[in-house]
Amino acid sequence: MNDLEKSIFDRISKNEVTELKTALLELKTTVDFVDENGMTPLQHACYKGNKEIVQMFLDRGADVNASKHEYNYTALHFAALSGNVEVCLLLLHAGADAQATNSVGRTASQMAAFVSNHRVVAVINNYVPKGEIEYYTVVQGQQTEPYLPPLLLDSFHKFVIQVNMHPVKIALTLQRLGGFAENLKTIRKVLEMMSEREVQRKNDINEVMSFKFHYLGYVVSEIIKCREYFQARKEAGSEMKSDFVELFAKRVLKEGKQGVLDYLEWMVRECVREFPFRDFTIFKQIVSQLANKDNEGAALDVIKWAIYGQRGFQ
Repeated sequence: MNDLEKSIFDRISKNEVTELKTALLELKTTVDFVDENGMTPLQHACYKGNKEIVQMFLDRGADVNASKHEYNYTALHFAALSGNVEVCLLLLHAGADAQATNSVGRTASQMAAFVSNHRVVAVINNYVPKGEIEYYTVVQGQQTEPYLPPLLLDSFHKFVIQVNMHPVKIALTLQRLGGFAENLKTIRKVLEMMSEREVQRKNDINEVMSFKFHYLGYVVSEIIKCREYFQARKEAGSEMKSDFVELFAKRVLKEGKQGVLDYLEWMVRECVREFPFRDFTIFKQIVSQLANKDNEGAALDVIKWAIYGQRGFQ
């Protein structure tokens, strides 16, 4: 390493953003040089969990999958160990390989699970490349219009990679999509297709993501029912003090006897019952948990376990 490269590593270790920008202006070569351990500046920034510095190196064209480290750690491995979810998402958006393994055969999410960074595990395991959603924004075959309006691509992508499975959170996230009310049925259809598509992968069927997309689609179906009820009441002349998303949230959060959220419990169980792929391990495990008399937890907790707990450190 020359003095400038040493200086760059030093600035990263001290989180000196301004000084680092100045040093990078002087650098006329690639930013993928390595230190004595085979670590690139991007990997150091990921280990520090500094989002701004990570973005700087990505903007300079840093190789997100570089793996010259002595133990084959990638930038995503280091970000996962840091526990910074936003840094992990930056890397995934930039094309980081979530299946890359280190010298002992561990992926980034497995290393995150090992150090109890469970939110990082969920984010990595639930990530969907935007390219897989772009397919639905392009006219296919005899279609006259795509399944998903192209304008919804970015916001729909953010929606499907979310890790909060509570129906109220799902509804509020949907509400932030531009023109979401008019596209609810479209969104539901695309989610159904995405669930089926996971099953059609010949060598890598992803049961977890198939179920997640089914679950999201089912929640959207319930939101649609709420909207239709809201519209019917409004057209009949009833004065509605809230919008249909608020109405849905109140339904979900309304407590029944003994403080149980009856509608939420019913909705989750019906969602499971309607999952079409009955031979999947994830389906059998969920049904077993829901039927277990010793299980005093809510049905939603079983769903969370199924989606987040399937791919942990094994």
